[in-house]
Amino acid sequence: MKRGSILIVDDNKNVLTALRILLENYFESITLLSSPEQIRALFRRTTPDIVLLDMNFSAGINSGNEGLYWLSEIKKQDAELPVVLFTAYADIDLAVKALKLGATDFVVKPWDNAKLIATLQAAYSLRESRNDVRRLRERQSVLNGELNREQAVCWGVSEAVRNLRLMIEKVARTDANILITGENGTGKEVIAREIQRLSSRNKEVLITVDMGAITESLFESELFGHVKGSFTDAKTDRIGKFEAANHGTLFLDEIGNLSYPLQAKLLNALQSRQIVRVGGNKPIPVDIRLICATNRDLHESAGKGEFREDLLYRINTIRIEIPPLRERKDDIQPLAEFFLEKYARKYNKKGLSFSPATLNRLQAYHWPGNIRELQHTVEKTVILSETDILQINDLHLNPAANPANVKLDNMTLEEAEKILIQNALKRNRNNLSAVAAELDVTRPTLYNKMRKYHLTNTD
Repeated sequence: MKRGSILIVDDNKNVLTALRILLENYFESITLLSSPEQIRALFRRTTPDIVLLDMNFSAGINSGNEGLYWLSEIKKQDAELPVVLFTAYADIDLAVKALKLGATDFVVKPWDNAKLIATLQAAYSLRESRNDVRRLRERQSVLNGELNREQAVCWGVSEAVRNLRLMIEKVARTDANILITGENGTGKEVIAREIQRLSSRNKEVLITVDMGAITESLFESELFGHVKGSFTDAKTDRIGKFEAANHGTLFLDEIGNLSYPLQAKLLNALQSRQIVRVGGNKPIPVDIRLICATNRDLHESAGKGEFREDLLYRINTIRIEIPPLRERKDDIQPLAEFFLEKYARKYNKKGLSFSPATLNRLQAYHWPGNIRELQHTVEKTVILSETDILQINDLHLNPAANPANVKLDNMTLEEAEKILIQNALKRNRNNLSAVAAELDVTRPTLYNKMRKYHLTNTD
């Protein structure tokens, strides 16, 4: 199959003719130049995918310096353009010099047809790979810009939030490992992304891993990657999350759900700063900034022998605690108005506002699902609204979450979590996807918690 375009530069017209005949079945476009002086003019019009460049053009000169000069000129135009050099005088030192200047390969005349075709096709594959990488980088840059705009952060005005922002601004500039703690829905991932945005790694990617959703059998493959044939479904080599986050940030969400045996494997990777793909034997160095998050008390878990103390110290250089929304009432109104503006714009319902009574009701509500519940409540209210001024009845709040109906005093975290899940199941009529979205957890995590608390559903 014909692929790509090639530029051939050689002062021997018989060579040019022979190469055209040989390569016309392999390349979509073949451009022939008998003088390298025409290269600059050609590059002003178009850029080929690969170049086959002769090393000598002046009669009686076979030093190869002309080829090296034009190789440098081509690289000035396109540093990643594959250039294969062509000469009748094989010289090791010359080949080494050419490769240092960026040549892709070196072919000696008279050439072997099969070898020449294979060399040029390999050069074209390299060009394709470099183009793919460039496109991915450009796409990632665009996506990062879109995400930054989409995930604008409303911090609130409470003293707790002001202290939180100061802490984030201090630690973001470092490469210290960070543990973010707080209840579900408090915005732990938002904080992680803000740390990434303010860090020196903000041009690189942030990779998020939900540790509660990874099964033990797939843990190593997901985090460290695998090589082809290492297990039944390993049809190709695959990089893991650590490699994908190299030079960027790795965010391990719900790290408290990681089983004890898998904690040792994670600790080993963090200590050695290298991973080995499943089925491989070559250590691969990784350079990541680590951020973890959990809604559990890991010190308590470590005391019970459920979480490795050495792993806790490794991930907990800096701890950032996000207070629940009920403890920072001053932030409820600005957050609600931020979400109202966002969803009014999204659903083309401009001019919406909360009545004073509605704002008072929002302030009085307990918000067991924290910011995530507030966000979903406002979005649903905007969608269902029929008037410009939103009233209390438009909110559809859960009465069971009111402190007057649910007494949280002397209740353990697990007891409160069980009640949250039970109430969410009732509200969403056992639709697990809706429950998981409301509680800001994945479906596998929800399944695990339902099994833990012996909850059933009819979904």
